[in-house]
Amino acid sequence: MERTDGWQKMKRPWLILLVTLFLLSVWIMTDASAQESRPCANDIAKFCKDVKPGGGNLARCLKEHESELAPACKDHIVRVEKRANQIEACRDDANKFCKDIKPGGGRIVECLKEHESELSPECKNRISRAQKK
Repeated sequence: MERTDGWQKMKRPWLILLVTLFLLSVWIMTDASAQESRPCANDIAKFCKDVKPGGGNLARCLKEHESELAPACKDHIVRVEKRANQIEACRDDANKFCKDIKPGGGRIVECLKEHESELSPECKNRISRAQKK
């Protein structure tokens, strides 16, 4: 019986260490995923912490600090601006075909692609140019 008790005592620190390492790895992976899904989060916290979200306020703040932003945030902004230009050229088509689609995550662009044969020439052109890039 002593051998079992000794083994149990020896296993406990290893078990605690393994559980701690596992939790640490989950935390690191979750933090990395959050950064990937929100590439401007650190820049917003740094430059725009006092800015009230909504109405384009955060976008204006980030634009004011464009030269100071992290590369991932700059890339994200470029992608968002391209999508916005694409949506602007397709505003009427989006209102016609995608009015019930919640904006964000590329859902409106996907909706427009589904209706490609019905789109205005300008909108079709914008979408095909964006797809080539």
